[in-house]
Amino acid sequence: MRPAALVHRSSDLGCVSIATSLVAGVWLGRWWPLLCIPVGVLCRLSRAAFVGCVVVAVLGGWLGEHAWRSAQPRHTGDYTGWVELVTDPAPFGNGLRVTIEIEGERFDSWVYGAQRRKLIDSQAGEFIWVQGSRAEFGSGARRAALRHVVGRFTQSVVGDTIAGAPIDNASNRVRRSLRSVAEAAMAPDDAALFTGLVIGDDSRQPAALVEAFRGAGLSHLTAVSGQNVAFMLAGALPILRRLRPWWRWAATVALVAWFMALTRFEPSVLRAGVMAMVAATAFVRGMQASPVRVIALAVILLVAVDPLLVWSVGFWLSVGATVGVCVVGPWLRHRLPGPQWLRVPLAVTVGAQLGVALPSVLVFHRLPVVSLPANLLAVPVAGLVMLYGLPAGICAARLPSPLQQLLMAPADWGTRWVATVARIGYAVEPSPMWSAMWWLLALAGCVCWHHSARRRSRADAALVAV
Repeated sequence: MRPAALVHRSSDLGCVSIATSLVAGVWLGRWWPLLCIPVGVLCRLSRAAFVGCVVVAVLGGWLGEHAWRSAQPRHTGDYTGWVELVTDPAPFGNGLRVTIEIEGERFDSWVYGAQRRKLIDSQAGEFIWVQGSRAEFGSGARRAALRHVVGRFTQSVVGDTIAGAPIDNASNRVRRSLRSVAEAAMAPDDAALFTGLVIGDDSRQPAALVEAFRGAGLSHLTAVSGQNVAFMLAGALPILRRLRPWWRWAATVALVAWFMALTRFEPSVLRAGVMAMVAATAFVRGMQASPVRVIALAVILLVAVDPLLVWSVGFWLSVGATVGVCVVGPWLRHRLPGPQWLRVPLAVTVGAQLGVALPSVLVFHRLPVVSLPANLLAVPVAGLVMLYGLPAGICAARLPSPLQQLLMAPADWGTRWVATVARIGYAVEPSPMWSAMWWLLALAGCVCWHHSARRRSRADAALVAV
């Protein structure tokens, strides 16, 4: 039986079990299938789901081993010729870190001085003529392998730059247009934040602003995710509605793929884009796909294509936040006190924070308590900037300067508001010890309120019975 048929016949729990088995197989190796038997018995999985768990666990073990074996360079030594930029050059101290592809392998290179000035405005997809030498990594090889980088390239000459493939050129034109419009209509820090909110381009954000967003629990806003994809599709909805079902599906998939290319295929946007494609496919086929099933299918597809995502912190932060929003959020919405206009955003925010709690604590050793009010204040405004900023920036690029500032004024105000919330939240965030105590107090308050609500409901039921 094919894996696709196994997934189709399985329940939501079966899909989650298959996704978990695949991830565990990649992470733990080939001995993981032995644990599928007790797991399947405890979860009472169907025969199709149980067979799927064993199959994908074995497949995951092989994929994980193959991925790490492929993280070694096949070719080393001198090289002269054209190389492709895989990512945008990223600031690294006084220089730039440039990731290039040579003969199908990725290498990291660090440029300074005149070479830095020559490459600072280059973008992914472009080709550069270089002369230098390839070598294996010493320390840091495992971390670089997560980006599919197999070694380092020491260049002696950096020559001309030429354009790449048509889709890369189109994406680069949009990114350059948004960046130039933002820099012309906003202050430098606000312009850098605007491009981060809209297309995830945070390469020009100052270190102080990045630290403020991390300290306030708002760094997810500058990492393109499901919110950006949803607003992008919402903007295109009036056109998509006019198409026939299968043409609408094709246009949706093409639009999502273009947006993924525009935002450089970051792990978070990969998760969001694949989820959107899976949901669109289920809709056009007349099938009801729950959020849990869509998340599980997206994880299965992405990990099968790129097993190294299992070790990506950004990927698990994105998956955890989505699970929190789609699973924990609706459960909290019906149990939190207060009016609906407050309960809905509060439930979504708390659900997202609970979803990212484990990876945040394990990796970053922090879970800002101020993130709850900061997200409630910043996320709605950031969403408006995302929804308005992309079409407004593209249109403003063809207008004279005064009209550019007028058209970009709402995005400028929204960006300033988000930055202000992040700076204030970072300033008032207590120390890690006090933050943990506040989280414990909040948890204790929720538990007490829940028990009190249950007692009141039992008393009301007894009164009705009487």
